[in-house]
Amino acid sequence: MFLTKLTVDHRSPAFRRDIADVHDMHRTVMSAYPELPPTAAYRSAHGVLWRIDPVPRGGVVQYVQSHTAPDWGRLPEGLLLRPAEVRPLQPVLNAIVPGRRFAFRLMANPTRCVRVEDDADKRRRVPLRQPARQIAWLIAKGEQHGFVIPAGRQGAPDVTASPVPRLVGKRREPRHIVIHPVRYDGHLVVTDPEAFTAAVTDGVGRAKSYGCGLLTLAPARPG
Repeated sequence: MFLTKLTVDHRSPAFRRDIADVHDMHRTVMSAYPELPPTAAYRSAHGVLWRIDPVPRGGVVQYVQSHTAPDWGRLPEGLLLRPAEVRPLQPVLNAIVPGRRFAFRLMANPTRCVRVEDDADKRRRVPLRQPARQIAWLIAKGEQHGFVIPAGRQGAPDVTASPVPRLVGKRREPRHIVIHPVRYDGHLVVTDPEAFTAAVTDGVGRAKSYGCGLLTLAPARPG
């Protein structure tokens, strides 16, 4: 597997186009991977997950993870400020063992199902907006994906949930896509290496084609 760091020129016409329509962003990311037959699940076949992180002084970094080696030479001219940085993910996967503590970042799409008014048989997904519910959603995902969120210094879960700008897709009718992502930063502890490895490689939650689901790991911070 591969993890790429793209240092993006947020003033470039290509980025301004893509950030305005998540369908365009998805298409730009996928341009780095070989085409597949129309019947194939293009994103999932290449194992592509991506996330946009703001950096100080208004910059943008985009992380892209994939099973397939990318060819970033296909990106629009002027999109990047420096060459793409690609590294293998295997050393990170090798470090996943029971009890291992990691610092992590996850951009996710926490939602819940609610009944549609006047039709008890229909359900729709709505975003979770309260930080406590957003963190509870992540804790539940941990039970499914082989990790727990440890307690921090004050006894609360060692994670923060931060709102980020919504992602909008304008090019599909009859309705647009609107995603309300949440960025999680904190620490986790591995309980089930197999399930956790699957979460890292396959992503967590919904909207994986649209900038959500990528779980990145780093050595745990002291304290």
